[in-house]
Order: sequence, then C-alpha cells, then structure tokens
Amino acid sequence: MTAETETPRAAGSCCSSTGSCQDGTTDVQVGGVTTVYEVKGMTCGHCEGAVSEEISGIEGVTSVKAEAGSGRVTVASAAPLTEEAVRAAVDEAGYELVGRA
Repeated sequence: MTAETETPRAAGSCCSSTGSCQDGTTDVQVGGVTTVYEVKGMTCGHCEGAVSEEISGIEGVTSVKAEAGSGRVTVASAAPLTEEAVRAAVDEAGYELVGRA
C-alpha cells in the first residue's frame, strides 16, 4: 500500500517533453531535492495517509509517498528539509522518524 500527496506547483511544469507527467524516473525532482526517510510504526494505508498529510504541510514540500510495507517515506521538496521539521511532522502523525533511509 502506498499513499501519495502532491501540492500544486506555482510555476513551471513537471511534464516531460512528450507531454506526460512521468518519463520513467520516479526519484528525479527538477529544481528540488528528493529524500527518503525511515518511519517506524506504519502498518496500513491509513498510517501512510496520516504521515503523508503531516509531512505535506511542511513549507516547500511538493510531494510525499509513504510505504507502510517498507517503512519508507519519499519526500520531494524545493529545498532540503531540516530533520527536525520532518521529525515534528511524523511525531504529530503519531509515528517515529528513525532517520534517513
């Protein structure tokens, strides 16, 4: 199970030259940063959604994909996030940030 949320982009486009929003790569964020974190305690889609929603609220976050099975959360952002901000969001959702995966 995975939960993914995206916040609207203010300018520019994520689309490839072919007009699709995906060009076969999933970890590339044009003009931004993608970081993978390990979160302890996620067991289902509800958990994924709660973590994704809280992390999405951090300023600069453009997308979040949480995977309960692996405990990994992939976060794309305009600039690097502080671990403290991510930890606070994960704590607010009721889970534990282990650190970067």
